[in-house]
Amino acid sequence: MRILNGDKVKVISGSFKGTVGDVIKVNPKRDMVMIEGVNLQKKHMKPSQGNPDGGIIEKEGWIHVSNVALYDPKAKDATRVGYKTDSNGKKVRYYKKSGQLVK
Repeated sequence: MRILNGDKVKVISGSFKGTVGDVIKVNPKRDMVMIEGVNLQKKHMKPSQGNPDGGIIEKEGWIHVSNVALYDPKAKDATRVGYKTDSNGKKVRYYKKSGQLVK
């Protein structure tokens, strides 16, 4: 998978199309990502020791990785990611639109 935790991504399809956010979790086995503030779902919680009041909470849901693309801050748009080796011989990711390295 080319998208990792902490990457800034843009949703390119679905009801949240155009939204930009940071990746919170990645599930490579299911090809899913969880993005901060995107695909919020309500969950009804029973009162428990950890949450004595219970109630309704909102939390992020999973989105398929094919519906998101890496966000290039220089080009201010979604872009594909490529791989190349740096001067130390280490494999690094870079934005295809601007050519800058992914941080």
